[in-house]
Amino acid sequence: MIRKIGLALVFSATAAMADAPRVAVDIAPVHALVAQVMKGVGTPELIVPPGASPHGYALRPSQARSLSEADAVIWVGPGLTPWLEGPLDALAGEASQLVLMDVPQVLKLKIREGGGFLGHHHGDDEGDHADHEDHAGHDHEGHDHGDHEGHDHEVHDHEDHAQAPEAHASHVDHSLDPHAWLAPENAALWMLEISVVLGALDPDNAVAYETNARDGAAALAGLTAEINTILEPVRGQPFVVYHDAYQYFERSFDMPATGSLSGGDAQPAGAARVAEIRDMIADAGATCVMSEPQFNAGLVTAVGTAKTGVADPLGASLEPGPALYGDVLRGLATSLAECLQD
Repeated sequence: MIRKIGLALVFSATAAMADAPRVAVDIAPVHALVAQVMKGVGTPELIVPPGASPHGYALRPSQARSLSEADAVIWVGPGLTPWLEGPLDALAGEASQLVLMDVPQVLKLKIREGGGFLGHHHGDDEGDHADHEDHAGHDHEGHDHGDHEGHDHEVHDHEDHAQAPEAHASHVDHSLDPHAWLAPENAALWMLEISVVLGALDPDNAVAYETNARDGAAALAGLTAEINTILEPVRGQPFVVYHDAYQYFERSFDMPATGSLSGGDAQPAGAARVAEIRDMIADAGATCVMSEPQFNAGLVTAVGTAKTGVADPLGASLEPGPALYGDVLRGLATSLAECLQD
């Protein structure tokens, strides 16, 4: 009898996995969020592998096949991966699409112009956002972040969106920074929205998706507190990043960068920008510059700071899966703190 029950459970789990929606996801941190929501039901497919830049990538046949077979495609949006729009239309035209930058109340920040950020603030954020003091666990008094309407992630009403998961067509706003996954409050909103889209495709597992999403969103509060503890000893110290991809992380954890060597699209910096950053580093007294695994470390050396660290916003060295998102944010905080320590 025990053996028969055991076999029945195996067959039941196998059937659930086989019946799960086929989901394709653009980048590894978002894939980790989707994997958390699909825990116990299925496994999403990753399009852009860790270590590759999402700003420009050529699909491999296996990744094109994942798109063509997808029931749903979940991606940050064309602001991050403009090259993906064509393949989506050609290969996944019948799939439901969730464009994460279009999720209601997501925090959206404007792209910063120039190499130095000292004159920038976040007072002109787009749309209605969460109360960041509640989620970051850090008092931002004295920093101009604009006014935000409070939003409770635990009771967010998704009824309006659950009726039509396909209705997430995106209008590209090229003034917006697309690196929004680095704000944990956005990740919490996204997991809840992902559960709505998947639940509409797979009603039998809708409760599992919602439960997983709420558990994942709740766990982000602990992650945020952990990261604030890591960063507290070095908060306020000036540093420079390789490319301007971190302002959502900076905003969530009150760790503003002094500037970046290249813009948000990661295009190589010219001599004028390198000279600007070198002067800015000297003026600000910055001793740390954060490089990235997939970009040329020689540019970091050219600005002549005393210390360098490695910032990995995509999890280039990590195994894709549910844990990757938390490991990415934790790794960013740890590397930055180590670079800034005396």
